[in-house]
Amino acid sequence: MAFSRQPYELASAPPGSAAEHRDKVQRAAQERAAMRDSEIEAQASPVRDPRERIEIWERLHALHLPRSPGHVLVKVIARQTRLTISQVHQEPQRRAEGLTAPKGIL
Repeated sequence: MAFSRQPYELASAPPGSAAEHRDKVQRAAQERAAMRDSEIEAQASPVRDPRERIEIWERLHALHLPRSPGHVLVKVIARQTRLTISQVHQEPQRRAEGLTAPKGIL
């Protein structure tokens, strides 16, 4: 006979109960935490190029890359993405060039 690994309150709770809802909320929170951990690893992955790492950092922190090279976040971004400060400085330049140059000409 197989035993359920659910807590006793969930095994005996009717569908749609508070205990079932709490379990769903906990699972969703665990999934979000796992996804965030994965994104944190990806932002520093040497397999990804600097553009991707910085975009992941921006998404994780809901911030845009500062335009000012002396901004305090440049060092933070460099450390958390494992890029050099020079690589972080190059990204706003790359983005500016991409906005001003017509597509297909580069």
